[in-house]
Order: sequence, then structure tokens, then C-alpha cells
Amino acid sequence: MEWPTDWVSGWFDADGYELARQVLQRGIAAIFVIAFVSTAAQFPALLGEFGVLPVRRYLETGYARRQPTVFRWRYSDRMLRAVCIGGAAAAASVVLGLPQLAPSWVPMLVFLAMWGAYLSIVNVGQTFYSFGWESLLLEAGFTVAFLGSVDVAPPIVVLLLTRWLVFRLEFGAGLIKLRGDSAWRDLTALTYHHETQPMPNPLSRWAHLLPRWFHRFEVVANHVTQLVVPFFLFAPQPVASVAAGLIILTQCWLVLTGNFAWLNVITIVLAFSAVGDPWPSPDYAPTPAWWVVVVLAASALLAVLGWWPLRNLFSRHQLMNASFNRWHLVNAYGAFGTVTRRRYEIVIEGTLAENPGEGDWVAYEFRGKPGDPRRVPRQFAPYHLRLDWLMWFLALGSRDERWFMALLEKLLRADAPTLRLLRTDPFGGEPPRAVRARRYLYRFATRDERRRSGDWWTRDDAGMLVPPVTLR
Repeated sequence: MEWPTDWVSGWFDADGYELARQVLQRGIAAIFVIAFVSTAAQFPALLGEFGVLPVRRYLETGYARRQPTVFRWRYSDRMLRAVCIGGAAAAASVVLGLPQLAPSWVPMLVFLAMWGAYLSIVNVGQTFYSFGWESLLLEAGFTVAFLGSVDVAPPIVVLLLTRWLVFRLEFGAGLIKLRGDSAWRDLTALTYHHETQPMPNPLSRWAHLLPRWFHRFEVVANHVTQLVVPFFLFAPQPVASVAAGLIILTQCWLVLTGNFAWLNVITIVLAFSAVGDPWPSPDYAPTPAWWVVVVLAASALLAVLGWWPLRNLFSRHQLMNASFNRWHLVNAYGAFGTVTRRRYEIVIEGTLAENPGEGDWVAYEFRGKPGDPRRVPRQFAPYHLRLDWLMWFLALGSRDERWFMALLEKLLRADAPTLRLLRTDPFGGEPPRAVRARRYLYRFATRDERRRSGDWWTRDDAGMLVPPVTLR
């Protein structure tokens, strides 16, 4: 059965948005590939059978048993890897455009399978999966599942829901900044942010050393892009495309100057929902009646769930990166509601000496977070280094230290999977006699300091976080 063609095309079909559909489907799928691959590489050491925070222990809690996950009744590292391989393969097929050649229910089921698989991982990931972009990927994956195949026009209601997602992402982040920190209001936030962000990249120091007037311009541009531009995503073309282009341009600057996992890349992909085709629309087949019903049912669900994040936007106590349901659909977003003025880093050191002096302690180096002052930060995003991110939160004074003490125990045992998460093991696989954690105050070296010493960072000792500990 098919609806009358003219009637459907008048209110359901979105002619002129084939580019948007292609970017959304393939882009979100590409990020799912990264998410599944990074999970396969890091999850067993962090959360696996013998991980830092084992999933099996977590699943003994009543809260965990209420979460939708395929691991609710049984977890094994082999099962986790199978889920990741299956999810990555499904996502790669969408990147190649294969399911989109079949009827619309095929890409829909592939996306829903990816969403369900990653939801199962996030819901047992505990603190290592507590980042806002996990929920963002899940919501985006569920939403774009209903964009259909290349034989029918993209549904306008799905494109509007995707723009609504971008609106919440950007406008929510803008509001949380104005409400959360005077540095965003007096235009000084980016005087600090490039230096104190969780994981700087090779260009972060260059951005930090730009003139103060430029940092003020950055803040003003950020406020305009997050608090004004999102409203124009719902305007007629070409205004909507211009608004999307401004958001994309801003996100590209963040990609150049920081490592924020896939947050910026997925925002760029989602913003394409408002970009019109630069060429004439193809001739689509009539939209099947069953597909209209399915899309409208899913859209109604997302519209109902949207009440809670909409109310949150205008709340005096706005939540940042919050999910209002166990399915991580239609969430609240935001980032850097407060800006750290000083950068502290935790440096973990170990020793083989029985009675160590200061010269006997050697540092473990992490892959992404600053350590050796001479080392230039690397670019990792959109790949997500979960352990490095939690080390940044720990330096800020995070109260959840269970994972960190468990990490120190793993290092004392020279646990091979844990050591593979690090950049260097100074003891070549041999268990140290003791480990400790020191706190340092870091800042980017000035141009003169860099020329004299060759150091990328300068650091000052800020005291002991964890005194020497042994397995005994």
C-alpha cells in the first residue's frame, strides 16, 4: 500500500536533503565504528572479568540489574568482544552504503542493532562511560535509524528531530556556560581553557599563546554560535544551511585545538541535517504507507521524551549531560559550564628499590594526558582515551577514587592488560615494589621558556596525592 504521492510529498518527504541523509547515516555509523573499536581495545582492562572495576561485581547491584543490557544475566570478555566486532561490522556496512541500497527497514534495523549493542555497553560502563557523548551517540544513532533508504525521500520529521538534537546540544551548552561561570560572562574563559582542557593536542599551546583580544573574540563567537545561531536551524533555506555552516566552522576550530573524543565530530555530522542539497533532488519512489507509520511512531516517542530536556533548558538548576531514561534517548547536553583556571596533573611513579630515595622513583607515562614536560601532546580524537580522561577528573578533585586505587593495585601487580593502556611501563613488565601518586601544577611554557629549555610544559610540585603503597 502507498499513500497518494502528492499528499505524502507535501508534508512527509524532504526533497533536497539527500546530502544531509548521506552524511548523517555514514557519519554516525563511522563514529559507531570508532566507539566499538575503542571499547574492544579498552573495556576488558578497565571493566572486564579482571578489570579495574569488573562488570560482574557491578551487575550484583540492584541498579545495574534494572538497566537494559545484554550483559544483565551474564558477562564475559569474549561476549564483549563479540558485541564489539558485530557492532563495528554493522556500522562499517553503513559507511560503505550497503544497507541503504535495500528497503528502508534494513538500515533501520542495522542502526537499531548498533544502538542496542552500544547501549548494552554504556549501561555497564560505570564511570568509564559516564561522558555526555556516549548518550549523544546513542540518541543520534536511534534518530537517524529512521532516515530510510536511497529509493525514498528522507522524512522531514526525522531531519527536524535531528536539528532539535543539535539545538539542545548547542543551546544547552551555551546556557550552562552563562549560568555556571563568570569567566564566560566576562569573556576570559578561553584565556584559560586551551591550557586547562582535559587533553590538549599539538595545537593547544599555540592557541593558548594567542593574544587576549583573540580569546575574547573566541568567547563572543562561542556565545553567538551556541545561543543565537541554533534558532536559525529551523529557518527556510538558505538560512538554515548558513546556520549549520557556522556551527560546523566553530566545531572545526575545536577539533584543531583539542581532544574531545568524538564530541566535535558528531556535532559536525548532526549539523548537516540543516544543509540543503547543492544539486537537484533525485527522483524518489513513492513512500510506502508502512514506512510513514513507522517513522511517525518513532518520532512521536522522541517528541514525548523531549519534554524533560526541554524543561531542563529553562531550569534554574540546569543539568549538564543528563539522561532522563534508561535508553539514553532525548538527553540534556552541555560542556564546560565551569572553566578550570589552573591545570593540575597526577603523575604515578613506581620504584624497584627496597628503600627508595627520590632518585629511585620513575614515572609511568599515559598515552594522551600530559606527563613528561618535554613531550608534545598528540592528536587522539575522535578516539576516546577513557583512562586519561578520568585522570583529568581525578586531578580536579573527583570524589570517586575506587577506580584509582584499583589502578594502583594493577600497576603493583604489573597487570599486562592495564599496562597496555599506558604509553610506557618503565619497568618492562616487572612488578614494582611500590607506587605513589604526586600532584603537579602544569602550565604551557612561554615562547622564551620553550626556546631555552625545549620543554612544552613547565610544572611545579603540588604535593603527594597517594604516599608510597605496596601490595602488603
